[in-house]
Amino acid sequence: MKELYEIGIVFRGAIIVNHFFKDIPGYQKKKPHQDLRGPFISVINSFVSRVYNYEALEYFESGSFLCVFKIGEIKARDNPAKEKEPIIFYGLVEKKKKSKKLVKTFLIRVEPLVELFIKRYSNKDFMNELYQMKDFEFELLGM
Repeated sequence: MKELYEIGIVFRGAIIVNHFFKDIPGYQKKKPHQDLRGPFISVINSFVSRVYNYEALEYFESGSFLCVFKIGEIKARDNPAKEKEPIIFYGLVEKKKKSKKLVKTFLIRVEPLVELFIKRYSNKDFMNELYQMKDFEFELLGM
């Protein structure tokens, strides 16, 4: 997708892996502990699913960008409740006239990545094995 600026994965309010395809105008990359996008993405999706009874927010528009979301569920070994937790794949896409088409294209292309990530990292310890997930950035390059 030539319109794609960034793709990433958010888990428990943190961006665990991401890749920039091109620079976002007016954005300076920050250190991971200074980046508030992960918590924002988690909170907005949680809000929509609870308040509006939607399964998940698919996308929202902001200025000249679309932020597109694909939600999956993954079981983590370090979760004491042993329940599946949401994992959010997001894409920051340049908004064009046909926003719905861009959203649909992103969702179709990211679906295999969601399945691959869940298959590869289910039942992993996300607290202690997070460094292993950095390798998944190479999979994101295929977008």
